Amino acid sequence: MNEITFDEELPLAELAYRELRRAIVRCEYEPDERLRVEELGKRFSISNTPIREALSRLAEQGLVRSIDNRGFRVAPLTVAGISDLTRVRLLIESEALRDAIANGGDAWEANMVASAHALSLIEQRLGETQVALDNHWTERHRTFHLAVYSGCSSPLLKVMVEQLFDNAERYRRYSASHRKTERIKHDEHTKLLNCILSRNLDLSLELLRHHIVSTMNTVTTALTALSQKSKK
Repeated sequence: MNEITFDEELPLAELAYRELRRAIVRCEYEPDERLRVEELGKRFSISNTPIREALSRLAEQGLVRSIDNRGFRVAPLTVAGISDLTRVRLLIESEALRDAIANGGDAWEANMVASAHALSLIEQRLGETQVALDNHWTERHRTFHLAVYSGCSSPLLKVMVEQLFDNAERYRRYSASHRKTERIKHDEHTKLLNCILSRNLDLSLELLRHHIVSTMNTVTTALTALSQKSKK
């Protein structure tokens, strides 16, 4: 588990939110695991009130479940859940990409290229078959995908994209820890980037759809195999 470092300029509730979100997305807590405020406070050295605020915020985003009078639990991971999440991602991210291609300028393009290069560098160092559970790769992968949508003119769309991506990332991370083969994404990222830079809207949307649906298929296979194994 990585060492926790805090930005002292941020409010405690924001610090708690960021650290808890990161831990949950990285599957440091199991699906449906009970999240006890006192234990979380000790782990992150933050008082209970900011922890509760962070948990409530995460519940609104679907990463945590709030149970009446019984506290909080990590949201479950299910085949139905990834299917529904994929449906919504396709709607929201397609619209955000459409907007970004229409409105993104030079700074947007430079941001995408830089983030893609940073992602490629860490893949070269690690080897693509070792990236699935690497925290540094995960952060750069997230940065690249959010850079794609950073040219979107709608702040609300960008917030929704970020929340949906984090939910999908938890599914990806969990399935990666329980499967034997790794999905190589480098070529998909490169094709998507080049197509977006050429402002080919239709093909960009098709490549995005393929990328998102492929994640759903990989996760579904892993979750189904885990379910069948648990029944034996």
